[in-house]
Amino acid sequence: MSELEQALATIARGADEIIKQEELAARLKLGRPLRIKAGFDPTAPDLHLGHTVLLNKMRQFQDLGHTVIFLIGDFTGMIGDPTGKNITRKPLTREDVLANAETYAEQVYKVLDREKTELRFNSEWFGQMTAADMIRLAAQHTVARMLERDDFAKRYAAQQSIAIHEFLYPLVQGYDSVALKCDVELGGTDQKFNLLMGRALQEHHGQPPQIVLTMPLLEGLDGVNKMSKSLGNYIGINEPAIDIVTKTLKIGDDLMWRWFELLSFETSLEDIARMKQEVAGGALNPRDAKLKLARELATRFHDAAAADQAIAGWHAVVRGEGDTSLLPLTEIAVPAEGLRLPALLTAAGLTPSNAEANRKLKERAVRIDAEVVEDAQRTFTPGFEGVLQIGKRNFARVLLTQA
Repeated sequence: MSELEQALATIARGADEIIKQEELAARLKLGRPLRIKAGFDPTAPDLHLGHTVLLNKMRQFQDLGHTVIFLIGDFTGMIGDPTGKNITRKPLTREDVLANAETYAEQVYKVLDREKTELRFNSEWFGQMTAADMIRLAAQHTVARMLERDDFAKRYAAQQSIAIHEFLYPLVQGYDSVALKCDVELGGTDQKFNLLMGRALQEHHGQPPQIVLTMPLLEGLDGVNKMSKSLGNYIGINEPAIDIVTKTLKIGDDLMWRWFELLSFETSLEDIARMKQEVAGGALNPRDAKLKLARELATRFHDAAAADQAIAGWHAVVRGEGDTSLLPLTEIAVPAEGLRLPALLTAAGLTPSNAEANRKLKERAVRIDAEVVEDAQRTFTPGFEGVLQIGKRNFARVLLTQA
């Protein structure tokens, strides 16, 4: 395989679609670093693994010697991306945007090479635009073209309101590519309309239109829905190493292979295929494959020592091998009279409600320090320390303090 073919294979890994792949090959042959852009609206202060699908692809471009631009949409964030929304999304305040952008900028370097990353804010150019400039930008597209976009079309057909500023969002995102003279723009499959807008605006401004590369939306822990904080099916990249490990080990076996393809730097597609065969033939336990992935993710977002400690703690609880004191300690403030066990399980985040905790107790699914407990009236007072566990994979080491 030639160097160009290897580069194209790396870029294509996990991608849903590369629009104008032949143009990508032609630009790679030029021998100059390409300008690769992905934009992120700072709508929330923390990133999760779903966000890193794009970051991983950006890192692969960096490793191939290209210029990566991490664009923070501090201007577009105040408009509010309408993608996938059936109602107008409330724009963020300038203060919200700046606070979230500051945390974004630090978190991305857990994946990207800081020295090879161009960090930009789109207020750099939009902050200088006049009202006349914005009107000229808006004149470059029609309402009919905007209504070809699926979410706008559905809202229009359902007679749901569409604010004028929402039509500006794709134009503004597209103009970012003009301002940055991008060769390639990355985005999720739900961003395709906006990414193609960038191509159209670049052509209008006399620039070579960018190649568009879309990445799939990563399914969350439930294996069904897109990873999302609002659905609670996510792993945050700032979460403790033990949480990254335990949550990764909870995903379904089928989902594991998709996570390997989209999230792993260490496991090649050939290795994934080999492991699939070994699991199918019984030579490899799926749990051991997930442990490999969990170790890599915990190491990336923390370090090797934290990953090793987290996995040792997981073994100590789930397999009864090792010292549970390796688990991180969570302090829970309780009244002097203490909490009954169902309330404690809920306070520890192991059950969504006391009713669910009671159900798990009746199923004999609750353990404290590896011993099955059934008494829902048992009360725990300040000073108690131990490992609470529901099932094999849901556990927490807690210390109760005086509220």
